[in-house]
Amino acid sequence: MREAAALLTKLVGDRAGDWEREGVLPLELLRKLGAHGLLCAQVPSAHGGRGWTSRDNGAFTAHAGSLCGSLRSVMTSQGMAAWAIERLGDAAQRDHYLRRLTCGELAAAGFSEPQAGSDPAAMTTQIRPEGDSVVVDGRKAWVAAAHYADLLVIGGKYGDGAAAVVVPSDAAGVRVERVADPPGCRAAGHATVVLDSVRLPGDAMVGAGATIPLLVSSSLAYGRMSMAWGCVGILRACLEVVTRHRFGRPLSRHQRVAGQVADLVSAEGVATRLCEYASACWDSGSPEMVIATVLAKYESARRAAAGAEAAVRLLAEAGTPHEHIVARAYRDAKLMEIIEDSNEMCLLVLADHAVRLAGGELR
Repeated sequence: MREAAALLTKLVGDRAGDWEREGVLPLELLRKLGAHGLLCAQVPSAHGGRGWTSRDNGAFTAHAGSLCGSLRSVMTSQGMAAWAIERLGDAAQRDHYLRRLTCGELAAAGFSEPQAGSDPAAMTTQIRPEGDSVVVDGRKAWVAAAHYADLLVIGGKYGDGAAAVVVPSDAAGVRVERVADPPGCRAAGHATVVLDSVRLPGDAMVGAGATIPLLVSSSLAYGRMSMAWGCVGILRACLEVVTRHRFGRPLSRHQRVAGQVADLVSAEGVATRLCEYASACWDSGSPEMVIATVLAKYESARRAAAGAEAAVRLLAEAGTPHEHIVARAYRDAKLMEIIEDSNEMCLLVLADHAVRLAGGELR
């Protein structure tokens, strides 16, 4: 993992600010990382991947998040696509598609819809069989990395259940409409994906007959975990910048600054420990995996947002340029509080879990 982190540091260098300002990542960078299996490093080695544990992949994701939030977002989307295929596909599909995703092809996962972001049952995308083919109609919102993707993993309703389809981005009837001026992760290639009678071979469908909650959770859980680790990276980047910034006198004699730096240290520590626990649950197959992941995502996102805001205030005008790392961190962290379930939705999940454990009911 150290070699991979060193490679990532070298490839990103000091260019992340320029990428954010221009709103685009170099395609050759993404393909190189993909060819090294680093955009979805948890894919098993049997399918051409690195076979990393959630803990190792999380540490790498945090490193990416400390360098460039947009790049981390692309990693999250490709990882979600790969995870959905791994969970829902049959043996032949897993081997075929996962090998493509670890050899340089790029993918994005599309499950959220304009009116169904937090309600999977409200999903309107339809997948229907026609002879040996399947036809897809629908619209997906805020699909990270769709602008760069060769393949789109799209979830939808299939009869009385659900399924996902692996859609070439250049297939007839597919339109990828770039989100204009996103608030954070500005170079991540977020887009609306429109599917208008897209006809695909039957073996492009994975997980036919799955329930809608299973379909969505197959990718959403990975997305939450990846974002939680990415927020650890945001906190580490802010802490590193703040601690080497000159405030005119030693921190020990500057109580306000010292207190906020201490808060950053505390936030990074708490977020890291929660992510480590959630990843341990993933790696052991613990039944606590889901709730641990929600907790890690919620706490990491809110602490990253607060920490990045504090870093911007501490650096004052030095941290306000659009491409400055703390300005980018602040925009990205605020977005992390919204996507892959907002902080408010995470609170509901955590409250419901607490009530179920107590055997009671919220009044």
